[in-house]
Amino acid sequence: MTTAEQTRPEPHWRTDDLFPALDSPQYAAAVQDIAGQVSALGALLNRLDIRKDGHAGNAAAAYEEATGALNMLYSALTPVRAYAQAFVTTDSRDDLAQAKASELGTLVQPLGDLSTRYSAWLGGLDLEDLKAHSELARSHSYSLERAQHAAQHQMSPAEEALASELSSSSNEGWSKLHGNVCSLLVAEVNGTVLPVTAIRNLASDDSAAVRAEAYAAELKLWQQAEVPLSAALNGIKGRVNVLNTRRGYADAVEPTLTGNSIDRATLEAMQRAVVASFPDFRRYFAAKARLLGHADGKLPWSDLFAPVGEAGREWSYPEAKEFVENSFRSYSDKLADFAAHAFENDWLDVPAQAGKRGGAFCMGWKNGESRILLNHAKSLDSTSTLAHELGHGYHNLCLKDRTPLQKQTPMTLAETASIFCETIVQGQALNAATGAERLYVLETQLMGQAQVVVDIHSRFLFESAVFEGREKRDLSPSELNALMEQAQRDTYGDALSSLHPYMWAVKPHYYGSSFYNYPYTFGLLFGLGLYARYRQDPDGFRAQYDELLSQTGMGDAATLAAGFGIDTRDEGFWTSSLDVIRESIAEYEGLAE
Repeated sequence: MTTAEQTRPEPHWRTDDLFPALDSPQYAAAVQDIAGQVSALGALLNRLDIRKDGHAGNAAAAYEEATGALNMLYSALTPVRAYAQAFVTTDSRDDLAQAKASELGTLVQPLGDLSTRYSAWLGGLDLEDLKAHSELARSHSYSLERAQHAAQHQMSPAEEALASELSSSSNEGWSKLHGNVCSLLVAEVNGTVLPVTAIRNLASDDSAAVRAEAYAAELKLWQQAEVPLSAALNGIKGRVNVLNTRRGYADAVEPTLTGNSIDRATLEAMQRAVVASFPDFRRYFAAKARLLGHADGKLPWSDLFAPVGEAGREWSYPEAKEFVENSFRSYSDKLADFAAHAFENDWLDVPAQAGKRGGAFCMGWKNGESRILLNHAKSLDSTSTLAHELGHGYHNLCLKDRTPLQKQTPMTLAETASIFCETIVQGQALNAATGAERLYVLETQLMGQAQVVVDIHSRFLFESAVFEGREKRDLSPSELNALMEQAQRDTYGDALSSLHPYMWAVKPHYYGSSFYNYPYTFGLLFGLGLYARYRQDPDGFRAQYDELLSQTGMGDAATLAAGFGIDTRDEGFWTSSLDVIRESIAEYEGLAE
């Protein structure tokens, strides 16, 4: 790597390959095309009498015409929506971007109601007869099954239409408030004024004093913002409770199971195995606490992400992308070439900055192309995040030839490629490390896995408690803090000497889809299970893997997993994946001693 590459500013993602600017005639024309397609879809559904108990003359012909129009609209909408989000998520203070994103949201608002009508109509059809008369229906079999299931839980057409129309001023509005408020939070830490995203990155700083200062500053920022953020959370969860009750769901978890293409038996089997692993993770936390000089064997929250061992390298962004590409090549040239293409064509927005959304994500751009947002820090953890998000991008590539309705991948399976890519990179880092560097790599690996197993379960418990409490009334910030601390005690046990009461304010997942947590655990453990199959038969696995990724919107998780000999309803499978982590914990303890 040259000196010029090392000193070059961290890149921002390219946007001009879609449109010249948000206020350009080209973007305006694309938005108008979307408006026209939404209007035309409404007219088409009216003409074909596609609604609950509607009677289209030729069901197969009506299905093919309506489905073709839906797929075409979603294909056109993806790049236009992504383009606006590319500006909103990197600078929440961009008034033009906020306006354009809001205008687009209002414009496509009727699409929610039209999709509901479409599902309600499908719910009344004989699907086997429809598939017998339509090749398109046969190729969209799973989306038909999901639509028919959703139809069983719909309110009246008028109620569903009202719920859809109000979403922009309820759920979406509250979610936007959370994102905007968080993006503007700044404080001084270690003599520098930083956005909260950068302050959270200091949780892995080498200095214990800086970590402690950052933790204290972060809590003060969340306390300052607790009133609007608690209002947002109460608004979102209250709305979901009302709609779930009206739609006949037993609890807040039930609709997410269908959305994630799993059943309750799978979730419960996985969570039993997860809870059984907590004593093992607590051994890891205790070993880390002793390494950091805490004689009582308990970690303060500010040291939860502290580095341990010796990095052996700086892990700057140029180093990170080189390491990720080389690691991917150990699996396949196709995966490595994909990463190289993403780097060369500026698909990534890398540096943390004021106004930028925290965390990391990957979004579809053009068909088969993606854009990836990072807040890179010089650590192996951030390098793993880079690999993780590139995995999502690779998944998008594998979905390239599917229709939008076939691409609708549930979160459980959406994490498959990302976790697999992260595991490749961490494995390569571990293979190359010895001594203190090996301890550092194990620490990075276990720290991430503890978040996805232990902390994610605390988030599940917290969200369950919030939904239950919100059935009675609004919950105050202090009550939300208390629920979060209880959830952390129930999962971390006595491993921590301090907690993070405002984690409910930190995580944007609470302000989006319900239970945007357990699918990460599914993804990690399913990914580890797949990786074990890969190591047993590399060539055979590669032949199946890309096809699996291309089908993640075309079958439920249990069916797709069965193709690799995995039974997702068997607690033993989840335990075997956790056993891989237990081996790392045992080695970590040995090195720590």
